[in-house]
Amino acid sequence: MMSVDRASLKTGALVRQACRSGEFTGQTSGLAPGFAQANLVILPQAEARQFQEFCERNPKPCPLLEVTTPGDPCPHQLAETSDLRTDLPRYRVWRRGELVEEPTEITALWQDDLVAFLIGCSFTFESALIEAGLSVRHIDQGVNVPMYRTTIPCESAGMFSGPLVVSMRPFKPADAIRAVQITGRFPSVHGAPVHLGFPEQLGIADLTSPDYGDAVAVEPDELPVFWACGVTPQAVLMQAKPEFAITHSPGCMFVSDLKDSDLATD
Repeated sequence: MMSVDRASLKTGALVRQACRSGEFTGQTSGLAPGFAQANLVILPQAEARQFQEFCERNPKPCPLLEVTTPGDPCPHQLAETSDLRTDLPRYRVWRRGELVEEPTEITALWQDDLVAFLIGCSFTFESALIEAGLSVRHIDQGVNVPMYRTTIPCESAGMFSGPLVVSMRPFKPADAIRAVQITGRFPSVHGAPVHLGFPEQLGIADLTSPDYGDAVAVEPDELPVFWACGVTPQAVLMQAKPEFAITHSPGCMFVSDLKDSDLATD
């Protein structure tokens, strides 16, 4: 397998090209600074309307950036020359709620009735945190962000229901306040945190055992800060059990041509 230097992937187009060629299959946190990233959910048209309603009812974990036309693998608003069948590092294929494979491209699985949902990703606002001088632990350590299933239910829509999933980044209290202020300017990529401290109040028993991603240390003088996460639909798919669905593999996002600054509010 070919490989590519992460530091060379400075734009969304370069990330997508490396994914398409098979040179890059890793997690995308910290790549292409300044370019918006997105979670991916692909469903047959028959289930798409209900899933779109689910997203609209749960805008914190599922802020929609774009919904594609059935059968079209290109999200034209986010990246005109992209192909969702090849341009992510790794995918997950689901059948009746069971994860059956994690391929690096899905061309052979594509169908004419498939609808893709591009959902805002918290990796997008990490550039703003770093620019403000805040240290983002999982980027510093070169690992995936830790993500946890909570006991907080999302609002149901048709067949789709399930728990909120959150991502966690630790900060000292003063920096946590700044992180709230900074990320609150990005409502289309999850916005401000949903919870600070006290993970047990979210039903999280052990921060060292995330359900997705990699564990990072939370120092004694730090607070775990939790954001709504775009992996929430994967927990929902496990519960709803549609016949067929495709998602991104956690942490392996679609990197768009849209700038982070385009998503910020003043």
